[in-house]
Amino acid sequence: MQDLGAAGLTSSIVESAAKGGTGFDLDVSRVPRRETEMTPYEIMLSESQERMLLIVPPTNLARVEAIFDKWDTPCNVIGKVTNDGMARVTDGAMEVAAIPVYMLTHPPMYTVDGEKPEYLEKLQQFDMDSIPLPQQQPGEVLLKLLASPNIASKESVYQQYDHQVGTNTVVGPGNGDAAVLWIKGTNKAIALSTDGNGRLCYLNPHSGGAIAVAEACRNLVCTGARPVAITDCLNFGNPEKQEVAFQLPQAVHGMVRACQELNVPVVSGNVSLYNESRENAIYPTPTVGALGVLDDIGSICTSSFKEEGDIVFLLGVTDPSGHPRDLAGSEFLEVIHGLVTGNPTIDLQMEARLQSCCLRLIKTGLLRSAHDCSDGGLAIALAESVIQGQVGFRGNFDVAGRWDATLFSEKQSRIVVSFNPQSQSQVEQICVEEQIPCVKLGTVGGTRFVIAKAVDLVVSELANAWHNGLQEPWNSRPKAGI
Repeated sequence: MQDLGAAGLTSSIVESAAKGGTGFDLDVSRVPRRETEMTPYEIMLSESQERMLLIVPPTNLARVEAIFDKWDTPCNVIGKVTNDGMARVTDGAMEVAAIPVYMLTHPPMYTVDGEKPEYLEKLQQFDMDSIPLPQQQPGEVLLKLLASPNIASKESVYQQYDHQVGTNTVVGPGNGDAAVLWIKGTNKAIALSTDGNGRLCYLNPHSGGAIAVAEACRNLVCTGARPVAITDCLNFGNPEKQEVAFQLPQAVHGMVRACQELNVPVVSGNVSLYNESRENAIYPTPTVGALGVLDDIGSICTSSFKEEGDIVFLLGVTDPSGHPRDLAGSEFLEVIHGLVTGNPTIDLQMEARLQSCCLRLIKTGLLRSAHDCSDGGLAIALAESVIQGQVGFRGNFDVAGRWDATLFSEKQSRIVVSFNPQSQSQVEQICVEEQIPCVKLGTVGGTRFVIAKAVDLVVSELANAWHNGLQEPWNSRPKAGI
């Protein structure tokens, strides 16, 4: 099975033949189309959406057609596999193209030599201790970050669309770390997430690529889904420039390492290059889409706090001391200090153990919520779970070291979970068995969001900042003339 993406039938059928070491005969007159006057050239290059190429043994054809009929989905036989290695295209009885598959899939390769850019050394060696504490209080900083475009609720965007089409949506936008869709006729569901952080990749292309994969999979795991595959879109500047020629392979190597460690294959992807203005290239931004499977739809976990008195734990990297180096590439650093600097890192072995641990906790029915720590850090993750659950939180953990780093650093491999107090010993035991550190952060309840002596806010204040962060600019946008 092959998706029809860029270049339509041309790329999909040629790629399939190349991977199988075969050739093919394809008759474009059999390809369904709305526009009847299309030429063979246009048919082969058309990128009409929602199409797949299937290679089916003749003995199974009737069974496959019956499945398509059941779901009222059209399908057409358009050709056959051959063993001569030729890509042969006809329009009825007329041959319009014939070329060896090998020639199409083994073109001359560009050789571009990359060189580590000077800016990277400077930013990675930046003295993070020189960053002063903000003049604002921690609560003020929290509210400002909740309203920043990268963190604020995206409901002003997703409410423009019907995400219940097909009536399969179990967990929709804003309710969990990934969308969850029921597979009708089964007890299973799939989860989907997309992630990418160009700022981190700009500061460390290798780590940034790995983090993009890790976070996409971590979001699936927080719903209870087991990651089974990813796809990617590599968004970069001009690869003919040494800086970009360095960033691109570094980011890909980081993604490869993460996929190997997490045992997740890359099943598809695309590349978007030359994304530049006259002055600058975009941040190197590998965007990752991840797919996971829930074997039992009844075990779905969401990110909102649920019950008064539930205990809240932090799983994964639980070092309580806040150090400025942990603020590398964070939303806090850019929004509050106007800086994009530092050297973000990730421990992929820890990440793999964390995801395994979280999945096990959810499958055993111990967790009431799970939410990954990413943009904005620990304080933002806790605040989002409070906002979505419409219930308070009282944190009793020490804000050790610098409060800005403790609350807002974006150290990787961390998940905030909540559970019934009676489950604490079981949760701790599983964490020990999975070799994952865990620490108690506090309890769910009340109407206030409290973190030791650092933050004390009414939940409604958090919700207003988060809900209106994008809504206000959306409402104030210029309206189209009538």
